[in-house]
Amino acid sequence: MGATAGAVWGRSEQQDFRSRVRGTMLGAAVGDALGAPVNGMSLAQIREAYGAEGLVDLAQAYGRRGAVTHLTQLTLFSVDGLIRAQVRRDTGAWHPPTDLHRAYLRWAATQRDWGPDERRKEDGWLAREEWLYARRDASRSLLIGLGDDMMGTLDAPKNPGEAGPEAAVRSAPFGLLVGWEPQLVAQLAIECAAQTHGHPVGYLTAGAYAVLVHALACGESMDAAIQRTLALLASRPGHEPIAQALQQALGAVRQGRPAPERVGELMAGAQGEGVLAAAVYCALVGEDVRHGLCLSANHDGPSAATAALTGGLLGAMHGETALPPAWLAELEGRPTILELSDDFAMEMTQGPALHGPGGSSPGWLARYPR
Repeated sequence: MGATAGAVWGRSEQQDFRSRVRGTMLGAAVGDALGAPVNGMSLAQIREAYGAEGLVDLAQAYGRRGAVTHLTQLTLFSVDGLIRAQVRRDTGAWHPPTDLHRAYLRWAATQRDWGPDERRKEDGWLAREEWLYARRDASRSLLIGLGDDMMGTLDAPKNPGEAGPEAAVRSAPFGLLVGWEPQLVAQLAIECAAQTHGHPVGYLTAGAYAVLVHALACGESMDAAIQRTLALLASRPGHEPIAQALQQALGAVRQGRPAPERVGELMAGAQGEGVLAAAVYCALVGEDVRHGLCLSANHDGPSAATAALTGGLLGAMHGETALPPAWLAELEGRPTILELSDDFAMEMTQGPALHGPGGSSPGWLARYPR
């Protein structure tokens, strides 16, 4: 795997990229927070609890409004792993899936430990954020997949029967590698997804989502992003369910006024491909970001995952300023998300000035140890 190195970024390009990085990360997190209170509820139960229109605002989950689930926690560790991979590249060690696996093991430690161990400097700053040491209903497949040091690979994946959407949700940051070719973005997301979701639908959905985010972050339209994704999937064994689901999402756009029932139809069995199709549909038909996110949370399927996927797409497409400010104001962990997003944007645009043969910033290496 490789990336375009030494690219020259103009100031306006850097600002646009940072806005899309922030938009993707905040959008996914606020979608997660919106869906968390109704995750696992049926549409009828949601309407009974919140009225005929369903959930239209942040609500209480885990004891507060704006709380995120394990989906956002893992997405943050994806970013951490990607930055660490770039920093470690100076040493000649260049295998991003390994760096991502180490990052996910640091997340797994947050689910076991009471709080950060300040003595472990090699963990970097993100693993010392106390608010991340909260157990937010991580699935058994995640805890098993990351329950030991053995890394799942495409040849020997962890949980070979797991086809759910969780690996796709944490794959949004891979799409922000805008200097990479799309096929390399897909490959990295797929390899990292196999560490916990070993069914082809599980890991190919992650690759498809990463390519969608990549195209949007590069300024392409949603329609163009979908066509690019379909073309890249075509050579992958087992891609047919994901390709069919994306085609169904496009077809649903032409079937009249957006409705939760249509979202539910696309969801099918709430496996990865159906949840991705529902998210794509909501991103396409939403009158604005808020409407698209609400549509993605009100249905019979996994609301947090669907809304997180939708938020990541809308944030990559429109940037941070399109997101509902009142929701961002209540979002759990927002300072951390912003700090990590800006670090990622700085690493990807100005990495050689932070570390390399000519010298390294001690502060940067303390944040992201090799």
